[in-house]
Amino acid sequence: MGEHAGGEGPVLSRSRLVRLRQEEADLRARVQPLLDEHGLLPEHWRILAVVDDHPGITMTSLATSAVVAAASLTRHVDRLVELALVVRRIDPSDRRRAVLALSSRGADLAARLLAAEEGSDVGTTSAGLADVTGRA
Repeated sequence: MGEHAGGEGPVLSRSRLVRLRQEEADLRARVQPLLDEHGLLPEHWRILAVVDDHPGITMTSLATSAVVAAASLTRHVDRLVELALVVRRIDPSDRRRAVLALSSRGADLAARLLAAEEGSDVGTTSAGLADVTGRA
């Protein structure tokens, strides 16, 4: 890791934390236009991504997995429910807990956001989403 010639663009670092933050900034730049289009925050995307991977997840597990403060998770999930992206249900095995899953609209948006992370340009049609995600 020598001198940085030219002074433009990020430089490589031996620090895993620096490299991780650089990757995060790159990914955020890719998904931010789509988030803005839907009035969403990066926290919303992390929640959608985890719920997409783990339908039926509890709020406690979601907070940890999506790296969202438990104190703000309910507010974020309320917003996603309001936008019809997430469905919240009572856990049939423990009626004191809520579990979450994506609506079909939420699954479509999650597929578009995943494609944006990969740098793909995916349309909003179900056919375009099926090509990328394997689901219609």
